[in-house]
Amino acid sequence: MATDVAPVPGHGTPDAALPFPPEEYRRLVGPTDLDAFDNPTGAPVFAHLPPAAYASVLDFGCGCGRIARRMIQQEPRPARYLGLDRHAGMIEWCREHLSPRAPGFEFQHHDAFHERYNAAGAGSGVPFPVAERSVTLVVAWSVFTHLLEADAVHYVRETARVLADDGVALTTWFLFDKRGFPMMQAFQNALYINTVDPTNAVIFDVDWLREQVHAAGLVVTRVVPPAVRGFQWIVELQRAVPGRASQAFPDDVAPLGIVRAPLD
Repeated sequence: MATDVAPVPGHGTPDAALPFPPEEYRRLVGPTDLDAFDNPTGAPVFAHLPPAAYASVLDFGCGCGRIARRMIQQEPRPARYLGLDRHAGMIEWCREHLSPRAPGFEFQHHDAFHERYNAAGAGSGVPFPVAERSVTLVVAWSVFTHLLEADAVHYVRETARVLADDGVALTTWFLFDKRGFPMMQAFQNALYINTVDPTNAVIFDVDWLREQVHAAGLVVTRVVPPAVRGFQWIVELQRAVPGRASQAFPDDVAPLGIVRAPLD
């Protein structure tokens, strides 16, 4: 386990120092650089969001606390935070090292099946353990990029169920245009790159995503195209209400590059 600690802005006693997650957990969630887990300035983690968005945060796929740790350092902290992940070991680490230093921050094991990380899980379609319209910010960072199609549909609908009227869901996706793949059947909307673990990286048809968002009663309100062509799109979702316009997906004109999915 990691022993390095960093002081929390505004909470400068030694007891408030936050440990960094161990490297093996950081490797599983993506970046291993400690800077990706740190917020020394105390700035809002998502600076473009209004302060009210941080009233009640649901961090779906929280892993070993990459976003949670930065939100704990944020001034002010979210009033309520719930982190969910199907990797029980990461949840236990967050409970032991983060929750005691941050009142209002809770971590729960999301008991959905994964062949490697939660083989005894309860299958697919596990609901979020929160009430309807009770969450002001849903974060699903690098989550829909690792879900099978049926699970993605379920969690788009769960996001719609729990999102408050003025809430925001910040999600990331790998996207493609199925019209350029004429061999695909009408019911086929995703591409998988790994025959051993299909969830290693999942790429969804952009029109399919629009349809699922609309069917769930949501609307796309902000789109940030990838920094590397074909990599993660940031897609923000809100409830569909009168006067809330849907944003179009711009062309992906980012430079070509390599950002490989992890093999383990």
